[in-house]
Amino acid sequence: MGRAFEYRKAAKMKRWGNMSRVFPKLAKAIEIAAKAGGGDPEMNPVLRTAILNAKSQNLPKANIEAAIKRATGKDAKNYTDVNFEGKGPHGVLVFVECATDNNTRTVANVKMHFNKNGGQVVPTGSLEFMFDRKAIFEFDKPDMDLEELELELIDAGLEELEEEDGLCIALANYTDFGNMNTKFEELGIELKKAELKRISNNPQEFTEEQQEEIGKLLEKLEDDDDVQAVFTNME
Repeated sequence: MGRAFEYRKAAKMKRWGNMSRVFPKLAKAIEIAAKAGGGDPEMNPVLRTAILNAKSQNLPKANIEAAIKRATGKDAKNYTDVNFEGKGPHGVLVFVECATDNNTRTVANVKMHFNKNGGQVVPTGSLEFMFDRKAIFEFDKPDMDLEELELELIDAGLEELEEEDGLCIALANYTDFGNMNTKFEELGIELKKAELKRISNNPQEFTEEQQEEIGKLLEKLEDDDDVQAVFTNME
């Protein structure tokens, strides 16, 4: 198994989420994309990707349409992105991505989650270098030679392409997310998922007991309405 599938494995490590909190986050991502670039997916590639990822996690069509309607209505909220870096129980590193319409509330809540669950927020930039930010694309193996496909994608920023049991994983730097999306569209390749992930470049092993304690912090963070994604350096 190569690096691409290792990234996928890390991205799919045990999560403490469920539909009740994942669905609102997917809907918020759609709202943000629609507010920024318009509610027509055909004219808004960021919105197309947000919808693609929402569908991959079974967000109902009605929820998708409602999110777009909210974003394009007169009462649409203005969200800003804010990130937090922290250390949790047993020294685990945690990177938290948020989208908020009330920064004061978000700062207070995230700090509270860390403080009450054996951790602490650290200054911005302290841990960012410990994570590689990658664009990850998943798609079914197309009806073309993979070496030929790789050559096509390299111009768009491809770093690595691997295939296993009919599933292809392509990796690129996060700055090439748009270029890669455009190239897949040009090639007529339908993506199953397209995401930006922060993957630890030095993952650490923790015992089951330690993971349970760490999981309490992650659960509180992922339960927070303003938190969009949580990344750690857990193996």
